Amino acid sequence: MLTVRRWWGRYGLRASLVILTLMLAWGLRQSQGTVVYELYRFLTLPFQPRVDVQQVALENATVRELQTRLVELESQNQRLQQLLDYSTTQGRGVVSPVIGRSADHWWQQITLGRGSNDGIKIGDVVAGTGGLVGRVIQVTPNTSRVLLITDPTSQVGVTVSRSRVMGVLRGQAGNRAVMQFFEKVPEVRPGDTVVTSAISQLFPQGLPIGQVESVDFRKSPAPEAVIELTSPIGYLEWVIVSPNPKAEGLEASELENRAADSQDSVLEEVAP
Repeated sequence: MLTVRRWWGRYGLRASLVILTLMLAWGLRQSQGTVVYELYRFLTLPFQPRVDVQQVALENATVRELQTRLVELESQNQRLQQLLDYSTTQGRGVVSPVIGRSADHWWQQITLGRGSNDGIKIGDVVAGTGGLVGRVIQVTPNTSRVLLITDPTSQVGVTVSRSRVMGVLRGQAGNRAVMQFFEKVPEVRPGDTVVTSAISQLFPQGLPIGQVESVDFRKSPAPEAVIELTSPIGYLEWVIVSPNPKAEGLEASELENRAADSQDSVLEEVAP
């Protein structure tokens, strides 16, 4: 016992420090340094600037809003660039934003943010990236109303590019339309390209419409084909308005008569 007391008197302090060091090292390992971090934070807290939590949250929300706006602007810029490239290949035209569209008439009409002050006239051709969209039916100094080719009342004279088979396109209130042929046994197959025809009284010849998706040769009184439209009519944001040679010099009433006459003549052509 005396020997132990002598040893402790000589080495006790060193042994205590070693044991304390080992316990501290073990504690740090188990807590992964959390205790030291919390101790450091507690000791330095009086010297740290006060942070306004509400201000930080507001700044973070502002950053997220700006990032969202940037993504949206980049997307709009990309779509507008595609439209401008398409406009270059199609010739002169006025690029116009779509500023109005009724949920009840989504596939019937759209309102444009350009009007007579920009040179737009009734009967002008309206196209999007990929093909024909419709025609201008009403104009004010700063806006225009467009009748879409997807409107069920819309009738467009069309032809199959490969075989030159002609017919009439009827809107179906969706991104697909129906082509009714003049011939009883038309030469047409899925994948064929459809464009406006030379006999159309409302549109110039050769405007792209879409592609044949399927054909029903048993349809009466004439075969029909489902046409997938190439222009994104369902989500238009920008369009190109171009002069229509077939509408120049005509009044609105004359254009409406042309549309009615075109529909009547088509019905006569396909009648049995």
